[in-house]
Amino acid sequence: MKKTFAKSLITAAVAAAVAMPAHAYNLHSSDAGEVNLDVEAIVGVFSSEETYNTLGGNTGESRDWQEAYIKAGFSGHRNLDNGSQVYGGINILTGGTWGDGDAAGFSNGSERETDLEDAFVGWRNDMIDFSFGRQNLSFGDGFLINGDALNFGSTVLGDSFDRGGAYWLAARKAFDQTAVLRIGKEGLRSDIFWIESDNAAQSSMEMAGVNVEYVTEKGTFGAMLLKGLDVDATEAATMGHTHRDGQDTFSLRYQGNAGVENLFLSSEFVTQDQGNNTRKDGDAWYVEAGWTFADLPWSPSVNYRYSTFDEGFDPLFFGFNRGYGTWFQGEVAANYAGPFNSDTDVHHLAVKAAPSETLAFGALFFDFSNTNAGADTNDGQEIDLYAEWVVNDNLIISPLVGFYTPDSSSSSQGNDDTNTYFQVLAIVPF
Repeated sequence: MKKTFAKSLITAAVAAAVAMPAHAYNLHSSDAGEVNLDVEAIVGVFSSEETYNTLGGNTGESRDWQEAYIKAGFSGHRNLDNGSQVYGGINILTGGTWGDGDAAGFSNGSERETDLEDAFVGWRNDMIDFSFGRQNLSFGDGFLINGDALNFGSTVLGDSFDRGGAYWLAARKAFDQTAVLRIGKEGLRSDIFWIESDNAAQSSMEMAGVNVEYVTEKGTFGAMLLKGLDVDATEAATMGHTHRDGQDTFSLRYQGNAGVENLFLSSEFVTQDQGNNTRKDGDAWYVEAGWTFADLPWSPSVNYRYSTFDEGFDPLFFGFNRGYGTWFQGEVAANYAGPFNSDTDVHHLAVKAAPSETLAFGALFFDFSNTNAGADTNDGQEIDLYAEWVVNDNLIISPLVGFYTPDSSSSSQGNDDTNTYFQVLAIVPF
């Protein structure tokens, strides 16, 4: 319970994996419904001794930068006579990047943007929930879809790819257009959805999908089918995403404790057929097991995960979901250096402990191998040490220090030195 409290607040605030913000200030509440004021703000300070040529930039330099955003708006619902509800939300987000820009050159520190983020309406009853509009969507634990959260700034790719910066914070997460039908709440349930991105870094992909879940006391079993319907031809040519038009992705997953109180199990298998021959078909899968020593002081937990991604696998809209390491594997590797959940094998070990209800510590180890079509030029190891401190209901502080060491001087870092990386987040949910 102690560890889970801090971790869940961090995850909700940073990942914002649901359409509604995690915290709200109630403006009106009655038998007819309610109206909430939703405010969420995050500030991050970052430093990296090394830079990466992910977008063809210079290596061998250090960078210091800052990212921030604030999102504010309204959400609420209206109760109808038949026991159903009409609900919706709308908010504005302003954010940017300051300083040198991030370590991979996805931003340069000049980004500032204010724009509409969420704008959606829906109707729901005990069994059916239908919503449409601009909103954030996530399925499973974000291995394939966890919002439209890739936030480039001013880069060599041109102004059309600038989404306002705040690259690490992934400030903007809402898909531009969505229509989602959710059926069922307990036991067997499903989601039928259509989404369209306006994110040039994702080639403004349009897709449809079906997600089915069977929820039991021992865990949740899930299956999902995704169909790529369209991309922006110019953006896809730039990003290498022409294969997404007609792409078929199918996944099977499980997450739960198999009826054992302190056990954690999670796994997903994905097979993917590309829409054309510009990219190889590919599979990806992972298995993870963890144990919480609940009777020991600080309730420590240990998790091990093995994940493997074929050369042609397209990770789509993966994102930060249930904590550090999912699904950004390594704060340096997954955000700046690569690999980016494609063309690699990853061994991951995580240790966590919570000395109090409001403080948790963690250590993460990642080993990346078999990268770059077996050339191994982006193989390496990373260790991340972090803390999560819930200062009060409206402030969370999370510092992290990472040590990333590539195996080859031909890596995206341009050398095989150990990079010391630092970040600290101040998260303000309301």
